[in-house]
Amino acid sequence: MTAAPKADRLAQRRHLVRVLFSGVALGSSGHIAAITVGTIVAQQLTGSSAWSGTPGATVVFGSATGSVLVSALMARRGRRTGLIAGYLTAALGSLGAVLAVVVASLPLLLAATFLLGFGNSSSQLARYTAADLYPLHRRASALGTVVWGSTIGAVIGPNLVGFAGDMAGGIGLPILAGAYLATVGFTSLAALLYALALRPDPYELADASSRHDPATSVPAGSLFELLRRPRVRAALIVMVASQVVMTLVMTMTPLHIREHGGDLGAVGFVLSAHTFGMYALAPLSGRLSDRFGSPMVILGGLATLGLAALVAAGAPPDGGWLLTLALFLLGYGWNLSFVAGSAMLTQGVSLAERIRLQGATDATIWSSAAFSSIGSGLIVAAASYTVLGLLGALLVSVPVLMMLAYRSRLSADADLPQVGA
Repeated sequence: MTAAPKADRLAQRRHLVRVLFSGVALGSSGHIAAITVGTIVAQQLTGSSAWSGTPGATVVFGSATGSVLVSALMARRGRRTGLIAGYLTAALGSLGAVLAVVVASLPLLLAATFLLGFGNSSSQLARYTAADLYPLHRRASALGTVVWGSTIGAVIGPNLVGFAGDMAGGIGLPILAGAYLATVGFTSLAALLYALALRPDPYELADASSRHDPATSVPAGSLFELLRRPRVRAALIVMVASQVVMTLVMTMTPLHIREHGGDLGAVGFVLSAHTFGMYALAPLSGRLSDRFGSPMVILGGLATLGLAALVAAGAPPDGGWLLTLALFLLGYGWNLSFVAGSAMLTQGVSLAERIRLQGATDATIWSSAAFSSIGSGLIVAAASYTVLGLLGALLVSVPVLMMLAYRSRLSADADLPQVGA
């Protein structure tokens, strides 16, 4: 811990949270622009909707791999080094995706989107980096603030598609390559920002209760023992299920709109509403979690996800207001579950253990989402988008039943130490 006075440490923490927020805003803008066109590019390269979910799958497989490797790098070299490495990898993947569109190569596209996903793990792990700076009763709020940075990406990313496509066409490249060119610029800027401004390394300012949490009796480094803890297990199940349901519906929505006559502008608008829901109210989700406890907020998020999947299943496919509303609710339901679940994951776990646990948890989340991304294309090809939405609503019942079964063990947040800032 730094020897600086308490007031100086608090000012440094606020500075680091602002930098983390800005980096996530830049990185998510590029990432969301890329995934907006992923299903469309894959369908054009293969001529089949059955393959349209594969770029989304490789993105989340890349995120799973990145979560483990970037976390390991953070444990050895610090948070800043890991975050920079992730964003530089995303920039490299974006360049590969541009080339894949130019030469019409699906294998190259999948390799490139894997690297894009790898880099996205930096945006995800940044939320934990902010949480570690504060004591337990303020972690969800700090985490939500950094997640909120992706609101900028939610607005800018999908709407970059049309503009970037025009720019790409103007220099002789395929229109769909434009989104990937934009991603190169935004992820490179995120890496540069962290290299210059994320100082000191956030690990050096981690809250004392994060470094040694008296609530935990788990031996350091014992991932198996950590996963046996009710809060850790519940948080993992909730975040996996929420990611799977959100991915199932979101992945196929752009193609669903395009196949029914919608243009890239309609796709961008609906995806903007979705990603806005995913991130814009994250500070509110964090404050609600700190105020009412993570279990209550998680149940609200799961209920919102189920409603959103049902509305999407019955909405007209033209990208009108009802489908836009469904995708917004899908995003916000995910946000509630994700922020509250991430906060619950930090409870009763020391900092050294948490870095390993966070990487393993995010790897599990993204691996599960990868399979749902692949499955979404197969389900739509074999049945319909409506069936996909109904399936998503059904899947929400699994974590709901688990949370209700665990409610007496999860609601007692008062047994955790409330350490002052």
